[in-house]
Amino acid sequence: RVVRNPSDGALYYLKRGGQIFRLDPASGVSTLVTETADHGQSNLQGFAIDPASTFYLVNNEDVAGTRTRATIVKGVKQANNTRLWSVLARSAAYPRSATAYDHRFNGIIADPNGGFVYVNSGSRTDHGEIQTAGGLYPDMREAGLTACILKLPTSGVNILLRNNREWLRSNGFLFAEGTRNTFDFAFAANGDLFGTENGPGRDDPEELNWLRPSLHYGFPWRIGGNDNPQQFADYRPEDDKLLNPLSHAVKNGYYQNDPTYPPRPGVPLIEPIRNLGPDADKYRDPVDGLVKDASGRRKQLSTFTAHRSPLGLVFDREGVLAQEFRGDGFMLSWTKGSPTGDQIAGPFKDASQDLLHLDLTKTGGTYTLRATRIVAGFNKPIDAEIIGNTVYVLEYGGNQSIWAVSLPQ
Repeated sequence: RVVRNPSDGALYYLKRGGQIFRLDPASGVSTLVTETADHGQSNLQGFAIDPASTFYLVNNEDVAGTRTRATIVKGVKQANNTRLWSVLARSAAYPRSATAYDHRFNGIIADPNGGFVYVNSGSRTDHGEIQTAGGLYPDMREAGLTACILKLPTSGVNILLRNNREWLRSNGFLFAEGTRNTFDFAFAANGDLFGTENGPGRDDPEELNWLRPSLHYGFPWRIGGNDNPQQFADYRPEDDKLLNPLSHAVKNGYYQNDPTYPPRPGVPLIEPIRNLGPDADKYRDPVDGLVKDASGRRKQLSTFTAHRSPLGLVFDREGVLAQEFRGDGFMLSWTKGSPTGDQIAGPFKDASQDLLHLDLTKTGGTYTLRATRIVAGFNKPIDAEIIGNTVYVLEYGGNQSIWAVSLPQ
């Protein structure tokens, strides 16, 4: 992760093993400021800094019985510039699926007004299928702590998050649900919170969502503006044009006729933001199986080409960019795609691994966006931060570089 400290504008990055560095963008020199031993966490996926300069880290650990547990720690800055570390919250141990779909706790963001952090807990399934971990958890799909976003008070001390959805709801910790894996968040200048959503093995679009309290974002019944067909009694995977045989979930037989699939919840399911193009809007037609361009056909996609794995979301909150970009969003995509082909497990007819300009328009209670590719050629870009007119892009692949993308002021 790469994060800006809102109190002084400094840039920091986190290594997964727990080290935190301060980066001087002018010289490219990194200075180690926090050792793993300081906070005691060594399998990190989330990093945030609040307006008071407090650090927040999200850690996951395996525990006995094919289970996992998350810990969120905070490091409060002291007068001598050291940090006093403590546990903000810890989850109860909950069942892993022991598959590639154990997304666990990852993204975290601090409220710009202070007082709360928002933490993503990803799904344990690809699309709500039964995952028993080799028979340990019969008939189990999602757990109480999975596929949701939590809201935690920064004043909390050793909060124990139970693996019970209704307990999380009644105690005010459940912010939103029906999210498969919101790996990254960002606040826009108007205070609205947005989250990127990584989609399943089926060729359903990836999502960008406007996140609001107490809403259900559809997973696993609605994914990328599509119905998950496995919820229907007459589903025949062999007839599903959106199943790519190269997909891990398809190869492992996770798409199947599923008579016990649970019914939809009795609440409205919130749809993703619609993409008007011109980029990142390819889709596979469920009728003929061909890949098509949504904006070229005057269609609106919900939201991005399948399998892009969108993340690294930032906004020009300070309004310092030129009119073309002022106040807008920018987003990365992790997965390498094929610029011209469609017989791959990744994005089809979409090279991905790029920086998109997201021009969002709010009309009443909904958003639409126009996505335009402005920088290409990254190697597994995983996170981004914006300071002034520069977007800093952190790569997980190759030499694991940090790039500085200067935009017009």
